Amino acid sequence: MARYFDVHPVDPQPRTVGQVVAMLREDALVAYPTDSSYALGCRMEYHDGADRIRQIRRLDDKHHFTLVCSDFAQLGQLVKLDNSAFRAIKAATPGPYTFILPATAEVPRRLAHPRKKTVGVRIPGSAVAQALLRELGEPLLSSTLILPGETEPMTEGWAIKEELDHVVDAVIDGGDVGTEPTTVVDWSDGYPQVVRVGAGDPGRFA
Repeated sequence: MARYFDVHPVDPQPRTVGQVVAMLREDALVAYPTDSSYALGCRMEYHDGADRIRQIRRLDDKHHFTLVCSDFAQLGQLVKLDNSAFRAIKAATPGPYTFILPATAEVPRRLAHPRKKTVGVRIPGSAVAQALLRELGEPLLSSTLILPGETEPMTEGWAIKEELDHVVDAVIDGGDVGTEPTTVVDWSDGYPQVVRVGAGDPGRFA
């Protein structure tokens, strides 16, 4: 059974955040709130984590995982940015956007797209997600919590606990969140292409 943590959405309790991070450091897979929807997350170095997420969501090996970062400095260590991408992405973060960019050597090969060598990155505006990331001190390997056969992500912690009780290790309930996933912008070819319209305004990358 998954452990259930009720966290204040604006002022997360440090003790609870610490308990969740201790589980993450022991290679837990957690469901946690972001500024767009709930997501599945684990440490980047947890080798079985990506496979567990794939099994829950029934994804193939071409799925772009997202590395969720606490700030722009952390993001910049994971992907290659030219000047135009640097300025535009810095201006849009934190926020409900995911950016697909060429991965640096800091990203394990198993997490990058097998052919394109790209990876998704984002900086969430959620207070809960930011508290987890700061306490953990490293990015979270993540994927939007959209279940097989569904088109919209899960948005309620108690429902996630009921549905995924035996396949995740913890559910962090930060209250109701948005019903849209992030807007995804593919910048891997040197210019922005909006490949999924979601919670973030796509107009700034049109």
